[in-house]
Amino acid sequence: MTQPNTTTSLKATALRSLVGGFALGSAALLALAPSSAQVFAGHNSDAPVNFAADHGELQGKANRAVLAGNVVITQGDMTLHAGRTTMAFTTEGGGFKIHRVDAVGGVRITKGNQAATGDVAIYDFDKRIITLAGSVVLQRGSDRLSGGRLTIDLDSGLSTLDGRVGGGSPALGGDGTASTPRGGRITGTFTVPKKSN
Repeated sequence: MTQPNTTTSLKATALRSLVGGFALGSAALLALAPSSAQVFAGHNSDAPVNFAADHGELQGKANRAVLAGNVVITQGDMTLHAGRTTMAFTTEGGGFKIHRVDAVGGVRITKGNQAATGDVAIYDFDKRIITLAGSVVLQRGSDRLSGGRLTIDLDSGLSTLDGRVGGGSPALGGDGTASTPRGGRITGTFTVPKKSN
């Protein structure tokens, strides 16, 4: 009986750990960023919401408003652009209280030098969470990350980027049944500081 090579076994174990750690670390890359690098850091999610569009329809019985054509929604210094949005609200206490915005069509969210784009977006005002899905690109200055789904928690500053639209990784809160093919990846480009003399 031959004895396994200890060096080969250690290398294989280290490689498995590295690959496993890289896979989890890549998906949660933004979560590990320092607070100054948080996505849309310092956003006031309690600020009033203003909107403008080419066309609007108030569906009072359904407690929603549909906006279409060059939709612009602002909250504080954050702006969402989309082709069409549906806003869910309630009329408690005589005023309108917004709970959720669903946006489609060239969605772009900007704040300062940061921009996040995707095919669709959901801003859940109750949970203070923004989710973008489909061809997601996050830019901060010249740095760029791409993936299938981006989730931004405005309260905690925690953001996660997943390679697949469904975000099927259970580690990221998915149920493992992503609707898109397996093997989605995130990609990115970061600038390198100039070498000091």
